[in-house]
Amino acid sequence: MQTAFDRARQLFQETRGDRRTRTNEGFQPTERDLPRLAPPIDIPWTQNISSYLGSRNPLASHLDPSTEIVWLLDNTAYRPVHPYPHSQQPWQAEFRAAFFKKDTGRDVSKIVADIADKIGLKEGSGEEREKGEKTIAERLQPFVDVVAPARWVDVKMPNGKVKRLGPGGRSATTQQTCIFESEHRDGDVAETGAVNEAVTPHGPTVTRFAEPEGWMVISGMPPSVTWFSKKVGSLIQYAVDIDDTIKITLTPSPIGILRTTFLLPSEPVSAMPALYTHIHNLLHPTWFYLSASPYNLHPFLRTFLHNNYPKGTMMLRDASWMDLSGFLMSLTQGTEAYKRERMESLHAMLPKRKVLCVGDSTQSDPEAYGDVYRKYKGWVRKIFIRKVTDVAEMDVEEKNTAERFEKAFRDVPKDVWQVFEDPAELYKAIDALQAS
Repeated sequence: MQTAFDRARQLFQETRGDRRTRTNEGFQPTERDLPRLAPPIDIPWTQNISSYLGSRNPLASHLDPSTEIVWLLDNTAYRPVHPYPHSQQPWQAEFRAAFFKKDTGRDVSKIVADIADKIGLKEGSGEEREKGEKTIAERLQPFVDVVAPARWVDVKMPNGKVKRLGPGGRSATTQQTCIFESEHRDGDVAETGAVNEAVTPHGPTVTRFAEPEGWMVISGMPPSVTWFSKKVGSLIQYAVDIDDTIKITLTPSPIGILRTTFLLPSEPVSAMPALYTHIHNLLHPTWFYLSASPYNLHPFLRTFLHNNYPKGTMMLRDASWMDLSGFLMSLTQGTEAYKRERMESLHAMLPKRKVLCVGDSTQSDPEAYGDVYRKYKGWVRKIFIRKVTDVAEMDVEEKNTAERFEKAFRDVPKDVWQVFEDPAELYKAIDALQAS
């Protein structure tokens, strides 16, 4: 769940631009009026209290396969780079897992009706209202499951050895670095699954291996995802973020986020999948998709990315959310600081890689990318920012001014960054990167 510390950190990291957008678009009144999604944590009080100890919790226990599940998130393995001559280091990766109670979804009919009213589905409109509420219910159901703090799980590494992941802390997530004892090459893919496969409904962790040198792409995360609903046996479009880098949405309005998240279908930004495929075929990079979405959305985003874009590692907020207000806040508060911190962690992993950053103008991608370029000279080689002009609620004049981009990219050479509207504008610049 999103703890008080997570909320306080987001508030502290809120920029003047975040605050202006949230005030102008009325986020706080909307958030106060949104319902709570999930019931309180249902574990023994001793484990509830001790969950604040995180990985040092002596009272944690193995997850109960009959009542609990774990999501194993994908990652990228790397070899640590030393400033002085050193023997080749073993592969290592940060493993993340999220623990949940199984089948804790509850009747959401009242919440569905409340959301339907807020996003404009008129009461008594007959078939349209009924169809809309059915869609909302289907998309809401995966997010009412209760998190399970103070749990750990045994996983089998690629070489067959068993390691323990966890225990999870207050947010029911765990992250720890594990060393691979097996041999791998750049571009290899390996799986690490739970010893008891039944507790991982979304499958094993998929690890992609990246040697110290080469290209890497840091891209904004798409704000929608296609996922398969077993209940209705059909494909559903599910919008989840306000990062318009490679998908179309209706942000930054809170009602726009709710509408695209729970009701409307969404489509890829025109020609972006083809552009990413071109980048992948030309530069053979390691891919990272960066989003301020909470980790709850990992399986849905993962499916969308695998269906439409080069496979890579998603980097999501560690905090979960048990109410819709927390969801909206995670997408609109402190996103610049969050993205900057995650890129700094990527630099610690792969400081010798050549980096291509792709983002958009809806939030703070230009500022975050500019900060990282100035901090790590020579690491970021190219920055592409998509100028978003088709979002009604967005202050286009403020977000897309030349002055904004000049300020964000101060001291960044003009041949390093490029603002575009049509992806076709970038092919020549990408081809030049291969030559460099």
